[in-house]
Amino acid sequence: MKNIFVALILFGFCLTINAQEVVFKESTYKVKGEKILKDGEDVTKTLSLEDQKHIKDAYSVKKVELEKAKAQAKAEEAQVKAKEKAVKKEEKAKKEQEKALKNAQKEQKKAEKALKAKEKAKSNFDKAGKKHKDAVAKYEKLKNKGKLSPVDEKKSLEKIEKLREKVEKTKRKL
Repeated sequence: MKNIFVALILFGFCLTINAQEVVFKESTYKVKGEKILKDGEDVTKTLSLEDQKHIKDAYSVKKVELEKAKAQAKAEEAQVKAKEKAVKKEEKAKKEQEKALKNAQKEQKKAEKALKAKEKAKSNFDKAGKKHKDAVAKYEKLKNKGKLSPVDEKKSLEKIEKLREKVEKTKRKL
C-alpha cells in the first residue's frame, strides 16, 4: 500500500516536471529548452528580454523545487522500503524464535516421556523382584515345614523360574 502511494507521488512529480508550465503576468507559458510557448505557439521573440528572463527564472525555480520534491519522494520510498525490510526481518526472527520454542517444548516432552518410561521400568523391576523374593520365601517356608508334594514343588520351582526370568527382563529394560 505504501509502495503504491509513493509510486503515485513520483508519477505526479514526473508529470509536473514534463509540463514545465510557468504562470507570469496572469498568462501560462510552457518552457521547452530555449523556447517559450503560449497555447502551443512560440512567443519567445514577441516577449521582451526582461519578460523572457523572468519566465526562465521562474521556470528554473520551479524546476529546482520539483527536483527537490522528486529527491524527497525517492528518499521517502527508500525509507519505506527499509522499514518494510526491517519488518520482514523482524517477522523472520519472530518465526525462528517461535520455532526454537516449539523445538524446546518438544525436547522437554521427549525428556519427560523418557523419565516416565524409566520410572515405570524401575517400578516394574521392583515389583518383579518383590514377587520373586516372596515366591522364594513361600517355597522355602513350605519346604521347611514339609508341606510340599512333588507336584507342588515342581509348580513352585517353575513359578520361581518364570519370576526370575521376569526380573532379568525388567532389569535389561531398566
